Amino acid sequence: MTVRSAGLLLYRRGAGTDGTKVEVWIAHMGGPFWSRKDARAWSIPKGEYLENEDPLAAARREFAEEMGTAAPDADYFPLGAFRQPSGKVITVFTAEADFAPDEIVSNTFALQWPRGSGTVRNYPEVDDARWTDESVARTKLVNGQLPILDALMDHLAGTRS
Repeated sequence: MTVRSAGLLLYRRGAGTDGTKVEVWIAHMGGPFWSRKDARAWSIPKGEYLENEDPLAAARREFAEEMGTAAPDADYFPLGAFRQPSGKVITVFTAEADFAPDEIVSNTFALQWPRGSGTVRNYPEVDDARWTDESVARTKLVNGQLPILDALMDHLAGTRS
């Protein structure tokens, strides 16, 4: 059975002097494994959904759970479904929005840490999120999500419909 996730990749334009710079909203994964990592430790806000669930509704729900703030009201465009190296398939939607939460308050997950210690702690799914320009996002996103960023850039260039 294929594990399915749905996510939102928000973007905004107009930063910089020429008005064409694109920034994307990405999130740093929480928990002890990711705590001291930056490169390849960021993701689009996303989460798993059931087969009979609407992917956009799931993406909006997961965004709210990870950010602590509802996804912005916007016209979301389906970027597509992207198979990850793990085999998981992420269905991604994008929208232009100037999202600016006061703070990030993510839901948490329980994890035994250190492994084998018997001590279970709760960690946030996301411990940071921010706007970053497209070139920086290419160094921060996990490798499997780079095709999602490519699809966004193709969409914005008008080469993807």
